[in-house]
Amino acid sequence: MLASPACFAFIFLLCQLTGPAASGVLKKLVGALGGSVTFPLNLSVDPIDSIIWVFNTTTLVTIQPKLADKKAVIIVTQHRNKERVNFPHEGYSLRLSKLKKNDSGVYRVEIHSSTLQDPLTQEYELRVYEHLSKPKVIIGLQNNKNGTCVTNLTCSMEQGGEDVTYSWKSLGQATNESHSGSILPISWRQEKRDMTFICMARNPISSNSSNPIFAWNLCEGAAGGLATSVILKLLLSLILLCFIALVLIIFIIRRERRKEFIEEKKGLNLHPETLNYSPAFEETSEYDIISYFNSTIPEENAVNTLCSTVKIPPKQVEKSHSLPTLPDTPRQFTHENVI
Repeated sequence: MLASPACFAFIFLLCQLTGPAASGVLKKLVGALGGSVTFPLNLSVDPIDSIIWVFNTTTLVTIQPKLADKKAVIIVTQHRNKERVNFPHEGYSLRLSKLKKNDSGVYRVEIHSSTLQDPLTQEYELRVYEHLSKPKVIIGLQNNKNGTCVTNLTCSMEQGGEDVTYSWKSLGQATNESHSGSILPISWRQEKRDMTFICMARNPISSNSSNPIFAWNLCEGAAGGLATSVILKLLLSLILLCFIALVLIIFIIRRERRKEFIEEKKGLNLHPETLNYSPAFEETSEYDIISYFNSTIPEENAVNTLCSTVKIPPKQVEKSHSLPTLPDTPRQFTHENVI
């Protein structure tokens, strides 16, 4: 059955007499640190005398709406907020930019009208969040029993961890598995060593994932990797020691050779070479004078003389040497003069 017009009028008068106008439901808003957020305002009252925006208990902005013959008057009460506050599209919805962490809180708008006994209000709750960085994974105590690795992985945020939810993804199986919560209990055997675990962190404005955690890195003894790791470390240590020893040996050899070279050079400078002159090797001249007569020449004293000079040591001048007799020479005279 439809209500009569008198009933609607009675309800309207009852609302006017019962007190302030009804307020809207609390609206929750989120914003990113350094970003901006808009507080929506839908006006259903006319005429409007003024609009006041309040943060907690502090008045942010007072607005006198525009009239037919003049523009709207906007008064920002705090100077530091003048560059952060604006009203897009010439409306009265508040936009707050360059958000800070301390901008989180309760905002309220009051709409005053001559048609209302009390102002119409609307409240907002703003939460400012940081963009999440890469979450960190901590590996708990590892236990290896009968080839089964048992441990826990804990995911956490170093900063900006407000209202963060965590979940895990297990990859490498026939069907990928998911797990909610920051702690992931795991248990795997040798045949599942190819599994990979990734932590996902989310807050109301962003999400991020951790570096992958490989199952074969956990409980290395379960996969037989512990002995291999130890052997590799020992081999690397041995190679490093051999290299250091080789460098030391080369250094010592080069230093000894340089030392010997310097000593030899000093010895040469202290004992210069001198040429010894021995009188026993003085030059001795020997002259052989050979005189002969040519039988075919009748002239007297027709003598041809042959002279030769030989340098010999004095001790070898004891014996006289004669030149051999020339053929067809009737007479030979041999003289040996030593000078």
